[in-house]
Amino acid sequence: MEKPEKPEKDWWDKAAVILHPLGGLLAAMAVAGLGFFGSQFLEKRQAEETRARFYSELISKREDADSALRKDMFMSIIQSFLAPRSSSVEDRTVKLELLAYNFHESLNLKPLFAQLEEDIAKSSAPTKRAQMDRLEKVAKEVTRKEMVVLEGVGRSFERTIDFDDVAANPGGVALEPAKLTLNGFAREFSIVVKTIDSTQKEMLVRLEVKTPREGSTEYDTDDVEFWTGFFDFPMIDHTRLSHDQRCAVVVRNFGKTSARIGLVYFPGAYASLKERPYVQEMIQELLGAKKPADLPTR
Repeated sequence: MEKPEKPEKDWWDKAAVILHPLGGLLAAMAVAGLGFFGSQFLEKRQAEETRARFYSELISKREDADSALRKDMFMSIIQSFLAPRSSSVEDRTVKLELLAYNFHESLNLKPLFAQLEEDIAKSSAPTKRAQMDRLEKVAKEVTRKEMVVLEGVGRSFERTIDFDDVAANPGGVALEPAKLTLNGFAREFSIVVKTIDSTQKEMLVRLEVKTPREGSTEYDTDDVEFWTGFFDFPMIDHTRLSHDQRCAVVVRNFGKTSARIGLVYFPGAYASLKERPYVQEMIQELLGAKKPADLPTR
């Protein structure tokens, strides 16, 4: 009986013989490569997470140390400043400078400035004028620092006041109004200077804010009246507006015959730490809802 002849292998059969073990080798290499690169990726990811965690802990510890230092510094200064046995004017001036330069965003320091100014005015020291100038310089520098921040995120304008014009108009002098837009909310700001106190370098002003009603050509007009001077710092002493916004009037310069004042319109997030937004404002901000205009308050 004749043996059946084996079919002759074609090119595909020969290729299969060669590629079959090669395929297994390639699969093994792919698995090994996947494991290697996967391991490398995980190690890199873990290293990045470790660095991020270390950096976060380092920043947290540094902030805690800074907070502790500021707390100790504040307690030491304020306790010595308010001690029953009053220290010299020079000593209290230095302490007020430390408070103003380090805590002006958190504390309303106007009462301390006003008290120290009164004590300097009552003193008979030969350096009385120099002490008063130094106190005024500190107040101007604090206002300048805060205005740099607020003008960077808000809108502002300045006006010049002539003292003779105010004296000749008992009802006050209306300065040129300005329209400012911040975060989509346009308002018109008007300032009326009613009284000038050259001795205290303060002025009584009436601030009028016009806010357009939504879907209408009419305005909601609100006004507030207050005294302002060098010791009124914008992050602390300002007018609260609707939509968690603020505006502040500051005295830029006070001369013998005229003064320069400015108004800054800024987001409430840049107000002092004590000026927290209302709960309703926070909820509406989260929901993206608009609210009706509120009466401005100081």
